[in-house]
Amino acid sequence: MAEGLRERKKRQTRQHISDVATGLFMARGFEAVTIAEIAEAAEVSVNTVYNYFPTKEDLFVDREDEVVDRPSRLVRDRAPGQSAARALMDQLRQDIRERHAYVGLSEGYDRFRQVIVESPTLMARLFTIQGKAVHQLGATLREEAAADPGDPRPEFIAHQLVGLQNAVLRSIIRGLAEGGGVDAVAEDALRNVDVMESLLSDTVLNYAAKNTP
Repeated sequence: MAEGLRERKKRQTRQHISDVATGLFMARGFEAVTIAEIAEAAEVSVNTVYNYFPTKEDLFVDREDEVVDRPSRLVRDRAPGQSAARALMDQLRQDIRERHAYVGLSEGYDRFRQVIVESPTLMARLFTIQGKAVHQLGATLREEAAADPGDPRPEFIAHQLVGLQNAVLRSIIRGLAEGGGVDAVAEDALRNVDVMESLLSDTVLNYAAKNTP
């Protein structure tokens, strides 16, 4: 269905507020910026900001739903014969090779990372997002593997796979913070993925392999 004028204007207003807020956060840090300042800079009312973003953190992580759903989506869209773990690790390697923002290797990510690290509020929100991703992936694995309701494996495997991705991301952030070049850090990250893959059991590596047609 085509987007109506009202829906388009609401989407544009939401994006405008988000863009203005991101600019202020990048310039001054998350904690130093108030909702009132964001509203003034965006030329909207404070109530309008809250109508689109219930909390200040929502302005910074306005793509939270996408991030939470991404591991599950990759599993749902995996190729025939491919397991859940292979789907996630193949995409992780691709993100690293392409220097994608998902793994913190895109241009300008250093400042984005710094803003998060300097804010206890955003760090807490990041842990919450990671927990949501694990929970959703566990539900997806249970459905894709047709596991019994009492089977603990989908949830445990979800913890391992999301934890693997987070560990690689932390290694990238640490490498960049220590002054490593993007290319060198990316190569180290690819080697780390290989090491982590070697530590996973066959049960995890082959879980929920998609049936071939």
